[in-house]
Amino acid sequence: MLGDSIRVLAWSPVWSGVALLLGFFMIGHLLELPLDAYGTFAIESRFGFNQMTWGLYFSDMIKQMLLLMLIGAPLIWVILSLMQSAGSYWWLYAWVVWTAFSLLMMWAYPTLIAPLFNKFKPLEEGVHKARIEGLLARCGFKSNGLFVMDGSRRSSHGNAYFTGLGNAKRIVFFDTLLNQLQPLETEAVLAHELGHFHHGHVRKRIISMNAISLLGFAALGWLAGQPWFYTGLGISEPSNAAALVLFILILPAFTFPLTPLMNHFSRKHEFEADAYAVAHSNGESLIVALVKMYEDNASTLTPDSVYSAWHDSHPPAPVRIAHIEALPARE
Repeated sequence: MLGDSIRVLAWSPVWSGVALLLGFFMIGHLLELPLDAYGTFAIESRFGFNQMTWGLYFSDMIKQMLLLMLIGAPLIWVILSLMQSAGSYWWLYAWVVWTAFSLLMMWAYPTLIAPLFNKFKPLEEGVHKARIEGLLARCGFKSNGLFVMDGSRRSSHGNAYFTGLGNAKRIVFFDTLLNQLQPLETEAVLAHELGHFHHGHVRKRIISMNAISLLGFAALGWLAGQPWFYTGLGISEPSNAAALVLFILILPAFTFPLTPLMNHFSRKHEFEADAYAVAHSNGESLIVALVKMYEDNASTLTPDSVYSAWHDSHPPAPVRIAHIEALPARE
C-alpha cells in the first residue's frame, strides 16, 4: 500500500503527506493512461482527427508529471502545513492560497506553461490579421498579441481562445482553425470570444468558482475533524493527507448535481456572446463557422434535449443558429 511504503521512510507528517498526494495523482494518471491512449490512437484516429505520435504522447505525459512535481508539490506542502499548524480556520487560509495560486496560473499559463507543449508564433500579415485587427479596433480590445498555435501537431480539431490576465492576455488561434475558416468567418468566431470578455463572463466564472471552492474548503475543514469520515471510507489511521485524498475522491459525487446549473449559465453566456458577435461582425458568417466547427469536430447537431440540458455547456446547434438568425444584423 502506498501509505505504508511512505511511512517506512519516517519523514515528517507534512512531507509524507506531499509524497502520498503526489503518488495518488501519479497512480491515478497511470490508471487512466490505457483509456486515454485508446481515445487518442483508436477513436480519434478512426475519425481522422489524431495527429499525435507515440513519442509526442509520452513526451507530453513526462512534462505533465514534471509540472506536477514542480508546481503541485509546493502547493500541497503549503496546504498540509496550514492544516497542521494554522488552527481551526486553516481551511480559510488554504482557500486564500488556492485562489492566489489559481490566479497565478491563469497569468503564467500563456507565457510559461503553454509553450512547453506547443509552439506559438505571431499571426502573419494578411487578410485574416487585417480583419481581426479591424474587429479589435471596433471593439476597443487590447491584447498582448495575436498568436497561431501548432494544434495540428496533435489533432485536426480547430479552436480559438483567450488566455491570460492583465497585460498577459493573448488571443490564440489553432492553425487548423485558420485553415478551416474564411477570414470573415474567423472574424465572427473571434467576435464571439470578445463577447465573453465584454460581458465579463471570465470574471464571473472566476468569482463563481472561487465561491464554490470556498464552500469546498469549508466542508473539508469540517470533515477532516470527523472520525467517521475516515473509518467510513476504510481509513484506520486518520491524517491530513488522508483527508485530502478522501475529499478529492468523493468531491465529484457532490459537484455532479451542480452540473446543470453551471451549464445553464454557460449556455446563457454563449447566447450573449453570439449576440455581441452579430452586433460587431456578421451573423451569417458566424453560423457558417459554427456549422463547420461542429462538422469538423464530428459533434452532433441534434443532441438529446434532456442530456444536453444536463451535460452541455453550449446550446445545441439548431437552437444556437435560430437565436443568431433572430438577432438584428450589424449595420
